[in-house]
Amino acid sequence: MKKGLLVTCILMAVWLTQVGFGPAAAQAVENAKKADLLFVQNAKDVTVDGGKLILKGIGPTVLFFSDRPERIAGHMTNERYLKLWREDGKDSFLADPPNATVSVFADDSEANLVVTLRNPQFNGDDLTYDISVLQGKLPEKGGPCSVFIDIIGMPLTPLSYAGVARRSVYRRW
Repeated sequence: MKKGLLVTCILMAVWLTQVGFGPAAAQAVENAKKADLLFVQNAKDVTVDGGKLILKGIGPTVLFFSDRPERIAGHMTNERYLKLWREDGKDSFLADPPNATVSVFADDSEANLVVTLRNPQFNGDDLTYDISVLQGKLPEKGGPCSVFIDIIGMPLTPLSYAGVARRSVYRRW
């Protein structure tokens, strides 16, 4: 019986190799679906210094979510999030810097600033972005804030060789 099981396993592996990596797999890569993920970062305080947005005391993770029909949600480490900025490709933050809304809660009121983000850099518990202000302004004192970052397309299929690393974002974090 052990020999029969071994032969069956070998035949199954050969069959899966033929089917899984043949023309059908290539077609699946061509038809890869994507989820548009949005990101949220929270910090204890925020300042704008010239063309720099400085998030002070940033949380240890970045939240992400998608809209229907995927309904993906989770969080990832800041280090993993920064990798999305270094990846090249038409659906990357490097190629297409995202817009973001910086929402600050100060003195029982809320202020919003809409910006384009570029070049994130960590310095201890602080995260600095180069920004272009599109609309609004921050309160003079800053305060606790959330940054709502625009979408990035993430492949949903595990067969997409270009998106395998980024696909793991919502599987592991």
